[in-house]
Amino acid sequence: MMWCSAAVDVLFLMDGSHSVGKGSFERSKHFAITVCDALDIKPRKVRVGAIQFSSAPRLEFPLDAFSTQQEVKAEIKRMVFKGGRTETSLALKYLLRKGFPGGRNASVPQVLIIVTDGRSQGHVALPAKQLKQRGVTVFTVGIRFPRWEELHSLASEPRERHVLMAEQVEDAANGLFSTLSGSAICTTTSPDCKVQPHPCERKTLETVRELAGLAPCWRGSRSTDAVLAALCPFSSWKRVFFTHPTTCYRTSCPGPCDSQPCQNGGTCVPEGPDRYRCLCPPAFGGEANCAPNLSLECRVDVLFLLASSADATPEGFQWAKAFVKRFVRAALTGDSRARVGVARYGAELTVAVPVGEYQDVPDLVRSLDSLPFDGGATLTGRALRQAAERGFGSAPGTGLDRPRRAVVLMTEARSQDEVAGPAGFARARELLLLGMGSEDVRAELEVITGGPERVLTYTGPRDLFDQIPKLQGKLCSRPRPGCQAQSLDLVFMLDASVSVGPENFAQMQSFVRSCALRFDVNPDVTQIGLVVYGGLVQTAFGLDTHLSRAAVLRALSQAPYLGGVGSAGTALLHIYDKVMTVQGGARPGVPKAVVVVTGGSGVEDAAVPAQKLRENGVSVLVVGVGPVLREALRRLAGPRDALIHVATYADLSHHQDALIEWMCREAKQPVNLCKPSPCMNEGACVLHSGSYRCECQGGWEGPHCENRECGISSHIGAGRVVSVLLFPGTVAKGGSRALTEGVSLRSFIRQTFSGCPLHPRCHAG
Repeated sequence: MMWCSAAVDVLFLMDGSHSVGKGSFERSKHFAITVCDALDIKPRKVRVGAIQFSSAPRLEFPLDAFSTQQEVKAEIKRMVFKGGRTETSLALKYLLRKGFPGGRNASVPQVLIIVTDGRSQGHVALPAKQLKQRGVTVFTVGIRFPRWEELHSLASEPRERHVLMAEQVEDAANGLFSTLSGSAICTTTSPDCKVQPHPCERKTLETVRELAGLAPCWRGSRSTDAVLAALCPFSSWKRVFFTHPTTCYRTSCPGPCDSQPCQNGGTCVPEGPDRYRCLCPPAFGGEANCAPNLSLECRVDVLFLLASSADATPEGFQWAKAFVKRFVRAALTGDSRARVGVARYGAELTVAVPVGEYQDVPDLVRSLDSLPFDGGATLTGRALRQAAERGFGSAPGTGLDRPRRAVVLMTEARSQDEVAGPAGFARARELLLLGMGSEDVRAELEVITGGPERVLTYTGPRDLFDQIPKLQGKLCSRPRPGCQAQSLDLVFMLDASVSVGPENFAQMQSFVRSCALRFDVNPDVTQIGLVVYGGLVQTAFGLDTHLSRAAVLRALSQAPYLGGVGSAGTALLHIYDKVMTVQGGARPGVPKAVVVVTGGSGVEDAAVPAQKLRENGVSVLVVGVGPVLREALRRLAGPRDALIHVATYADLSHHQDALIEWMCREAKQPVNLCKPSPCMNEGACVLHSGSYRCECQGGWEGPHCENRECGISSHIGAGRVVSVLLFPGTVAKGGSRALTEGVSLRSFIRQTFSGCPLHPRCHAG
């Protein structure tokens, strides 16, 4: 934005005292190096020197020592922290006495940049005033927690343009460049550049005195033989953070990329004042300006919600505006059925461009150009509620004729108010919530949108613009049906502990029933089992218990609420040992998945059992509800896409599509026929020619090591098939047991053939 190529002497006066400390001194050096990037350092142009001061000033290098930018930056990097007292006044008197070392005296403008915490041991106002009277332009740059009053007394007028904060390096450097470019010292690269103010904050750490109470003390008396006792006040000292609202300045200059010529997420790279090139995504690399367009073919109303708070920063706000401009140019083509609106928020929501109320795309872009940055608080929850209530205005159509409505939240700042409730309010109004932000706010965006699949993160401008095709895909994606033709053994594991409660458990049951409706339940396609856990672990029904969707739905409604203190780890081990096994009805060669729905209590011990299931070929997905132990759930869930976080139990229905999509994806994964092992009784499974065989331990035989010598061998020859015709209420001919009313066929078979393990499919009755 600025390239200072004038004849000017720039001297850094850097505080190296103990009150600054070595860490802050390194940040001071980083700030000085950043400033040098904008200076045309040559003997006849900009000269740069540096003095470090503490108990006494020390010349690091004079202004005529180096003649290139690289040499000056390297010498600044080599500066070593001194330590000592903060004698700022001695350093200023040194300059008054000797002038700028190696400089051109008053024949060229002189700029003094003082980087300090402003905690001098001497008086600085008078020597600073004398320097400024000699024509020296003085910038003061606060480091660590500075004493702002002293920095203001040192700086040139107007002070709000000459006092900066080094902890925010880019902000301080931009402020310095803006002040220089607005003066006669340096000029900007373009006459159309503008210096623009914006609100900002500066912080300091102060020691304050507080009245702590009263204590007895002795005082003198007028009489010579008496002493007066009284209660005396006493004080304590403590350190307090203070925030100082102020105004900062930025310089913005036009360039060849301001018109955003690169489409479809392409990044514009300026190559001079009027030339550019486009860095395009792979799909568009062969086209001019990254064409063709990514038209939004679906019918959708999109409201972009841009954070315009102090924590979001002006740069982040400008990136968000640039993203929206690129998106509308790429997506809103002549045949597009989408409509776009834009709102910004800090403490309040302002709808800048109502959805669809623009003449054309250039008109929409012009409206974005005039959208200002606000500063202030970050009340994302309030903005979401207001966007749901009035963000779409009088959108046309009702019922099936109504377009899909989506809110795209763009923020880099954490909210200062609660977001889960307002987000649920917005989703209850059938709004699709999508989030875009840095990795720092991913967790909050997942709470707002309802899951990681609705969140896009980025690390910088180029990475941000690469998200345009992904956003287009999420806006137009529709819920897919269940895995109708995919085989799957699926076990739901529900938290039925006292931390959930019976009402919330009922909502869990409803959620699982709605998921089961999306599957074709029969022994050849999808099998569903259910395990509940609380004070104990119980298999509500196994994988092969119910052979139709109607039967599964009835059984889900009858699942018991257990209460007590639950252990998710114990429940997962139960599934590993007794449910997701061939004996329990699991089918060899069929993908297997466990879906854990939990309120978060009792998951601390579950990570290892979950990993044990995964290593045995079983996928595990975790649905965490409410203010759960997020880190414990992350460990339990394993991969990032195996965790769905839900704000409340009432919001579970909003996450059904994400859950079904995950299960369908797992159903398509290749399987290992020996995981879980189909071999019983410690038999070893061996893969062989696209199938498997079981190598049985001694005393066992059969395809799955299920047979052994037993009590009925004297009556039935080995390898013979036995058919028994049973009539309820009668005695089976040739046998000693009767099948009477009230006795299940399964129980009768098990009693009759006790001690003889049958093939697992026979156990189904």
